[in-house]
Amino acid sequence: MMKGEKNYMKYDFTTIIDRAGKDATAFDGIGKTVWGFEPDKAKPGFDEIPMWVADMNFATCPAVVQAMEQRLKHPLFGYFLPSDAYYQRIIDWQTTRHDWPELTRDMIGYENGVHGGITSTIQVLTEPGDVVLVHSPTYPGFIGDLSNTGRHVVFSPLRKEQGIWRMDFADMEEKIKKHHVHLAIFCSPQNPTGRVWERWEIEQAMALFKKYDVWVISDEIWSDIIFQGHCHIPTAAVSEDARQRTVAFYAPSKTFNLAGLIGSYHIIANPLLREKITQHGQRTCYNEMNVLSMHALIGAYSQDGHEWTDELNQVLESNCRYATQYLQDHFPGCQVSLPQGTYMLFVECGEYLKANQMTLPELLKKAWDVGVAWQDGRKFAWKDAMRLNLALPRTRLEEAMRRLSEYVF
Repeated sequence: MMKGEKNYMKYDFTTIIDRAGKDATAFDGIGKTVWGFEPDKAKPGFDEIPMWVADMNFATCPAVVQAMEQRLKHPLFGYFLPSDAYYQRIIDWQTTRHDWPELTRDMIGYENGVHGGITSTIQVLTEPGDVVLVHSPTYPGFIGDLSNTGRHVVFSPLRKEQGIWRMDFADMEEKIKKHHVHLAIFCSPQNPTGRVWERWEIEQAMALFKKYDVWVISDEIWSDIIFQGHCHIPTAAVSEDARQRTVAFYAPSKTFNLAGLIGSYHIIANPLLREKITQHGQRTCYNEMNVLSMHALIGAYSQDGHEWTDELNQVLESNCRYATQYLQDHFPGCQVSLPQGTYMLFVECGEYLKANQMTLPELLKKAWDVGVAWQDGRKFAWKDAMRLNLALPRTRLEEAMRRLSEYVF
């Protein structure tokens, strides 16, 4: 536990749950070809500790399961309309956790996953061959969304100032002008660095986008996982202009481990923009929610869900502090900054690799062999780095660090 953290937890974040054979890519995808960056199977004598796929090895909030169980008592599952409770829970959740009081029902729309909404927005606001600005290191899914729609990506690398990842506004402006950029993908909080942007940073970025008339896709799927001393600021909430040029995407999937249910939503204040994106989604795909997905969100965005999320954040912050300190103390040449949110840790290994005349694939393989299934950071458009998922019981995290210390580094 962190200093000052309460000892009693109402919810269970310590039980090790066997997910093998239970439809979990994080476990069953190891050693197979799913996305092209799966870890290898461990050598005999080691079990796998999945630290690559961005889902959690904690059971979801009991209120989520209870809401679905209650709906399952009614044995008909025909066509349906999203309920008033669905929209009201989103409004209440966003207002309470992110101080967004001006949110209205008409601004909210369902998306078959954040990627579906992002690709719809890309196709509405750009043409094939256009260049879109993205910060690096970046979530690989953004790169795929752009390449799959025939767009090109230009990266504006984040830079570290006293161990904190920050946007390089001069570089952003240079790239926008040089490549005639009119769309940017903004990740808030930032994956994979775990950076929670301050209001002034978002305001400065949005002022730059206003200057050059750049539309903004704001992926805020991590917005509920925020650590002490930090606060998520919705991108669209920093100014009236930001409100009109931002397309924001949310989901309960990261917070409540519901990615397998598929259920995301957009928040778009600009009515013309909202209509165009909604119509595109309806034309190009079967963009309709699953009835259990709707009830899962209603259960998640409940009072119990608030309490569960608050405890989850304590556990995740404690894990992040532990892993960051352990890496700094035990693995010289590896650079890591304490995340301010999310449950991902981004580790730069360049100095270590150079000092030990080792390649990144060799380092990856050494960990995979002993069951530490971490992820290749090159997929995030960054050289010589690893990404680690820390959303797992502390005993498993400590075992992973022990194996890295004893067998890898």
